[in-house]
This record gives sequence, structure tokens and C-alpha cells, in this order.
Amino acid sequence: MKGIILLNGEPYSGKIDAGGAEVYCCDGAYRWAKGRVRIDKNVGDFDSLGEIPDPAPEEVYPAEKNFTDGEIALSKLLERGADEIEMYGGGGGREDHFLGNLQLLYRAFGAGARCKMYNNNSVIFPDSGTICLGQYCGRTFSVLPFGGALHIIDSKGLKYSYPKVISYGECRGISNICQSRSAYLKVKGIALIVINEVEV
Repeated sequence: MKGIILLNGEPYSGKIDAGGAEVYCCDGAYRWAKGRVRIDKNVGDFDSLGEIPDPAPEEVYPAEKNFTDGEIALSKLLERGADEIEMYGGGGGREDHFLGNLQLLYRAFGAGARCKMYNNNSVIFPDSGTICLGQYCGRTFSVLPFGGALHIIDSKGLKYSYPKVISYGECRGISNICQSRSAYLKVKGIALIVINEVEV
């Protein structure tokens, strides 16, 4: 099952393919998403929206709560059995919310869901094992350890090689270039991959 979460960060300007997906819109994301993409459920406290959206939410959460609206939406999708999750509008805006949205990627990945966050200038996703990068040929990208040290086992089709280990707190994986349609990176641990949308 595919789930889509629309977030109240920088409005996403690209196309969103909602075919076959359940689409959950978080609070103020309704402003940029309504009329652009089908919304199945509106989720949140709606403190930043100032109106009740359509479709009407099943529950309006209190503004003072322990979970962000995005976290509530993710929990609902995981409970529904989503194993592929796309997040839009998670960048820009408040930096603490952006960092929180990265944590949502980590949680979804830990729950066994393939997940990506699409921003206007990047695609961000966690992965492990053999990570195929060929579809991003011609783009710059970065690799960051996510949750602990990242062990680099092998790579192909990349401009720069990596050290055997990128420790948590190091930036040794910033700014590489994918040069081949067969490019890949094989790792032990969890890598946070950041793909720049602009080709070099």
C-alpha cells in the first residue's frame, strides 16, 4: 500500500502522483495542496490553517500535544499497512520541523516502509544494503550516516570513492556525483541519501 503525506513546510511545486495511494494532508498543507492533489484525510490540530478543510477531519487534535501532525499522519498510514510512503512539503519553513520530518523518514524505514521526502530542490530517503543510484545519473548527491556509523562496502559509477566508515558526526559523504546508469552504493548501516534535483 502506498501512502502520501502532505506537510506544512515549503509548498511543493512539482507534480504529485496520487494514483493508488492514500493521501493524508497535514494542517496548513491544505493551503497549497487543495485543488492540486486528491486529499483522502485531513489530519492535525488545524491551528495554522484557521479553517476546517474538506474533507472534514475525523478528529481535531489539541494544539498542545505530544506529536506533530506529520507524525500522526505517519502513524495512521503505518497502522493501515503502508509499505511505501512519500512525503511532500517537508522542507523549508521551520528548521526544527524539517529535522523532525527527517526523523519521520527514519521511523518509517525502521517500520519496514520504503520512504522518500520530495522537496522543491531535493529528494531525501534512507536506505541500506545495495542502494541503486543509476536513475539519478548526472546529479550531485550526498550520503550521511543515519542513526549510527555507516560502513561502506562497495560502490560503482560515482565520481568520488568513500572511506570504509563514515562515523556519525562526520560529513565525509557530502557532494558526490552519480556518473553511470548502473551506479550503486553498498553499505552496512542506514544511509540518508540526499539527491539534488538540478543536474550538474
